Amino acid sequence: MAYSQAAWLIPVFPLAAFLVLTALGRSFRRSAPIIASIGTLGSLALSVLVMVEGVEYRDRINWIKIGDLSLSIGFDVNHLTSLMLVIVSIVSFLVCMYSAGYMRDDERLTVFYGYVSLFVFAMMGLVLADNMLMLYLFWELVGVCSFLLVGFWYHKPEAKAAAKKAFIVTRIGDAGLLLAVLLLFWYMPNHALDFVGIQNVFQGQSGAVDAQITTLIALLVFMGAIGKSGQFPLHVWLPDAMEGPTPISALIHAATMVAAGVFLIARTFVLFEASAVAMDTVAYIGAFTALFAASIALVQHDVKRILAYSTISQLGYMMMALGVGSLTGAIFHLMTHAFFKALLFLGAGSIIHATKTQDIRELGGLGGRMRLTALLFGVGALALSGIPPFAGFWSKDTILAAALDSNPALFAAGLLGALLTALYMARLFFRVFAGKPSAISEAAHESPAVMTIPMLALAVLALGAGFVETPWYDGLSQWLLGDEAPAHAADGYTVPIIGAAVALLGLYIGWLAYVKRTIRLSAALDAMPSARRLLENGYGLDALYTHLIVKPYRLLGSCVQLFDRYVVDGLVQLAAFGVSALGRGTARLQNGQVQTYGLAAVIGLLVLIVVLAGRRLWS
Repeated sequence: MAYSQAAWLIPVFPLAAFLVLTALGRSFRRSAPIIASIGTLGSLALSVLVMVEGVEYRDRINWIKIGDLSLSIGFDVNHLTSLMLVIVSIVSFLVCMYSAGYMRDDERLTVFYGYVSLFVFAMMGLVLADNMLMLYLFWELVGVCSFLLVGFWYHKPEAKAAAKKAFIVTRIGDAGLLLAVLLLFWYMPNHALDFVGIQNVFQGQSGAVDAQITTLIALLVFMGAIGKSGQFPLHVWLPDAMEGPTPISALIHAATMVAAGVFLIARTFVLFEASAVAMDTVAYIGAFTALFAASIALVQHDVKRILAYSTISQLGYMMMALGVGSLTGAIFHLMTHAFFKALLFLGAGSIIHATKTQDIRELGGLGGRMRLTALLFGVGALALSGIPPFAGFWSKDTILAAALDSNPALFAAGLLGALLTALYMARLFFRVFAGKPSAISEAAHESPAVMTIPMLALAVLALGAGFVETPWYDGLSQWLLGDEAPAHAADGYTVPIIGAAVALLGLYIGWLAYVKRTIRLSAALDAMPSARRLLENGYGLDALYTHLIVKPYRLLGSCVQLFDRYVVDGLVQLAAFGVSALGRGTARLQNGQVQTYGLAAVIGLLVLIVVLAGRRLWS
């Protein structure tokens, strides 16, 4: 049997780990890392075998059948899904290893690994889903797991607030995705929701679905991707989600869950290709988000928040690549970003583990105390900045080359984003690892091997993964697209040279500002404190949403609560009071005394006589 036929087992391994951990309970703390790691390792091994085999396979079974309507569930193995499975399983396995050291003293360690295993199962199911309805179900389960993991330290008010914010904000995008699924069900021939059927209908714009409906469906799908992938204007949840444990930041909010939006658009790319409006929307929102988030990252002081805004920015690059038609560029950058951003977050966790702080203003000179962490974090920073030969250089320039061919304005935006990326990463690295050691840095120590070995593995990937697609080798394009892969440009070296020069310029400016201190980048912001506060607060979008949405919604909720309490409940209580009063009145009459009954009969007779007499007088 081909390995691809057994691909349905890939999500089963972490699901089994979740069930075992849930059954064992909190007392089996020592076994939890082993069980979860075995589950993710099983998924990794089978995912690699499926990808190496390279055989496309799909299978399904009927799930619900009502009359002529039949809904099925199944799995679909192709080159895109097999590559995504390997990415998710690699990062998941390494995070499970790393967490054994980082979360070692946590009392709820078994619960933590149970949540992680459930998340990995949901993500694997999302990737393997062969139809939109099944994908949507796993999509929502991924959101639930994110809520549980972001709010894992629920004793912290900030963590509880961040979990609720992430869940609510992403639900806005998910509502758009649900509407897209419903519209597809309504307009697709035979109500087909499988990806093969969608491709057959929309490829080449066959006319089976109206062009305006196609655009609407594509934009609604993109709305779901905006929520999960933290694109403007639904990006506000992702920086706050850094309140969760740092390994979760590496797993969910850098490498897997936030990449689900990019994967969703890649999975339904034929929908977007059928609508020029949808493609332009994806491209411009992606480019704007890349610049918007990078500018905010320049002034943040929290290590993890800098990386969070960097994630938003890099996801914007991926969206821009999809918008200009470069599916290879988007998936390539998704892969490399998963490796070097997970490395950076794990490096941040190593810093926090050693110093108990994540404020770069309290750090400095840490490179002398944590040389291995500094080296590995530097590899991630260079890869993110786009310095050759690190992986981020090749994937970023694939996107820039596609943008230059499609729209010079987007190319310029991409270059500016690359400059800002190198600059804020230079600021982060030099402020933390260079210079004179601070009092906190003096007491720091290197992290244990269980934490540094996964970082080392990710560093190797951050260095070598970029060579799968270069100006002289199109291996990834051929793997993903086959004969439809675009030919490389005749002059394939101009964009890489420009991109490398811009990235090096950003690092050089950062070195002058934060090591040599010959220039003061903050001088302009110091002269404009309101502009600094605006950037530090993310352009005030949280406050804007609070005033425009949250407070009116809470006011509406208060009004509904008052109406329910005093009108709905009031009517119910009035009815109950009336029945109770009637009962008390009749109870007094039924007292067992014959005289009372006789008096009541007489009074009733008199009332009857008066009524009958009154009717005759008035008639």
